[in-house]
Amino acid sequence: MAKNLLKNPYGDHDFSNWELTKNGGDKWEIHKMTENAVASYFCTSFQPCLKKQVIILLQSGYDAAYLDSAPEVTVKDWYRTRDDCGGVYRLTVSLLNENREVIATFKPADVTVPQGTPWTQVTHTFKGYGPGLRFISFEHGGQDNKNWKGWFGVRVTGSSVTIPPKP
Repeated sequence: MAKNLLKNPYGDHDFSNWELTKNGGDKWEIHKMTENAVASYFCTSFQPCLKKQVIILLQSGYDAAYLDSAPEVTVKDWYRTRDDCGGVYRLTVSLLNENREVIATFKPADVTVPQGTPWTQVTHTFKGYGPGLRFISFEHGGQDNKNWKGWFGVRVTGSSVTIPPKP
């Protein structure tokens, strides 16, 4: 079974392993969840909030020959809004070569998320992108759409990037 290559996907360890690339408004915050099994999630504010992790695949147990065979890379992320405020969700995932040049990118259009939207999963699998994969850049976040002070923007949690183990 493939393991999640992203570290701290729920915010259990504050913002450890995440680079805050945009930290607008009242900045990112982590909230505890009460409605289901997910313990916590990241909250965005009224200005853009984005956070990123770059996965170093050679340090994650994959060898160059296997990565050059272009194994499938599956990306998943969860987002939602509050019941009283909508927001905008953003996601960009890039496969990078040894010079950190882009091999392939998944960047769906920004999603305008109506208030009250329940947890929604986005998923994408990279296939047939060719040799050279060495890093994966995962960046996501968003903001609210009412410009309210506080943490009324989209929530994100449970992000994952997986590559099957070498057969």
